[in-house]
Amino acid sequence: MTWPGLDSNLFLWINGLSGQFSFADNIMRAIANDYFAIVTSCLIMMALWVGIRSKRRHNQKGVMLASASLGTSQGMVELINSIYMRPRPFDELDANLVFYTPTDPSFPSNSATVLFALAWGIFLFNRKAGAVLLALAAIHGFSRVYVGVHYPLDILGGAIIGLMVALFFLVLFKLLDPVVNRLINLLRLFYLA
Repeated sequence: MTWPGLDSNLFLWINGLSGQFSFADNIMRAIANDYFAIVTSCLIMMALWVGIRSKRRHNQKGVMLASASLGTSQGMVELINSIYMRPRPFDELDANLVFYTPTDPSFPSNSATVLFALAWGIFLFNRKAGAVLLALAAIHGFSRVYVGVHYPLDILGGAIIGLMVALFFLVLFKLLDPVVNRLINLLRLFYLA
């Protein structure tokens, strides 16, 4: 079986779960929306920024890396979408659409790319918080397939792009560690860190 065939079959199996129980559909719609996972992730990042004093600087570097990864991964999605415009599954298949119909290209999933970039950025500095964020990103990605707006490879592509961008910034942050420390010190002068 080819990748496109496997991707379509996996989509149809996951999406076939929707429409069976309205309670499950409502939960998946809430998770799949454009705000729940992003806002929750940002709140976790905020807690890490102001959190435990003994680990604060380390966590703040993770938040800075996650923020840089988030913004850059969004730019990567825009670049990919300008080159490759994959149709949404509901445009090509008999999908159970239990969500609004996005008009942008399907690959890569914008929200999955951003959430995974953010989650990987935190994970590289704080394994526990990062694992929570990775789980949240994965659940969000699954919900986007469930509600009918993304193929599984759209989510996987977003996860890979997010990881690659976070690893790039990890290397960059290590090279620029004195600059990052000075920036945090400057922010502390103004009670922002």
